[in-house]
Amino acid sequence: MSGILDRLLSRRQAATVPSMDGVLRPNEALDHAHVLASAPASDNLAKLGTMLVFSSGADVLGLPAASRGGPGALLHHLEGEITALAAWDSALAIAIDDIGLRFIGGPYDGLTLATFDGRPVRCITAMVFADADTVFACIGSAQNGPGNWQRDLMEMRASGSIWRIDLRSKAAICVADRLAYPNGILIEGDALIVSESWSHRLLRVTATGGRGRPEVILEDLPGYPGRLMRAASGGAWLAVFAPRSQLIEFVLRERAYCTRMMREVPQSLWIAPTLRAGVSFKEPMQGGAVKVHGIFKPWAPTRSYGLAMELDASFAPVRSFHSRADGDRHGIVSVCEWGNEVAFASRGNGVICALPVPQSNLQERAK
Repeated sequence: MSGILDRLLSRRQAATVPSMDGVLRPNEALDHAHVLASAPASDNLAKLGTMLVFSSGADVLGLPAASRGGPGALLHHLEGEITALAAWDSALAIAIDDIGLRFIGGPYDGLTLATFDGRPVRCITAMVFADADTVFACIGSAQNGPGNWQRDLMEMRASGSIWRIDLRSKAAICVADRLAYPNGILIEGDALIVSESWSHRLLRVTATGGRGRPEVILEDLPGYPGRLMRAASGGAWLAVFAPRSQLIEFVLRERAYCTRMMREVPQSLWIAPTLRAGVSFKEPMQGGAVKVHGIFKPWAPTRSYGLAMELDASFAPVRSFHSRADGDRHGIVSVCEWGNEVAFASRGNGVICALPVPQSNLQERAK
């Protein structure tokens, strides 16, 4: 009723974004992380045995244990951009933009799935193995590909879905749909934990489908949540690939302005979140609010940021890792615990960096 009155009376609520405080208080932890590898489109971290694997464009690269600063060994070169990656024992599931889902290694080596239930496979953003024969996949959008995630946000789409793929029968079943860009997934018993980027929240979804509504377990995050990875301590790691801001929230509400901006302005200059801001002097949000004498203010409003969270077993944030407006670890798209370190993929700056696993986690793991 209040929404109807707001429209009739032209009332507008203030565009608000939660502040980063408490366990989300800004720090410079990511900027102090040591570099494991450099790659222009670092993404999709996963463990394959003792090796840390990740994607960069059409390549799958691997880092052996105790790697420090190398480029990464080329494991596989695919036909197109890799948009998601998951591992199980010696098997890799690789989503390839405009091609489908490819399996390398394991019992389904060489299998490629180009359709899910008769629909072309496109915009896979995240995957997880339930077992050697079952994979769950997030389809971010039915309209826009992974490279067009900014457009999907600014168009306020909610056409994403979650699929269960039975590799033995090659059958794919949709277990949830009409989601606002699902972009991370992990398994919790008979349920799935899914990050819904454009709604800034985590959901619990029944893994078998059904008509029940997803349960919101963490909401109103200060950024757009991305991939999830299970932590050895029992909790999870969450990548937050871009920050929210009052300006962007305001533009999203002004539909006529937003539509005209998308039509007339180059996408790189939109008032929209990005994985790396400050590349061009033509970008929005320049001037004294952002820079003083050519130097970025750490506390400045910014379209890109570096943020990853550690979540406990109930998916509440307990620790955060930041790269502020003036930092160089922006666009954290994936996080993976690897040995006694936590690796972060900074796509905005093209590096894989790592920090030691917090001591309290190591003590919990040893119990």
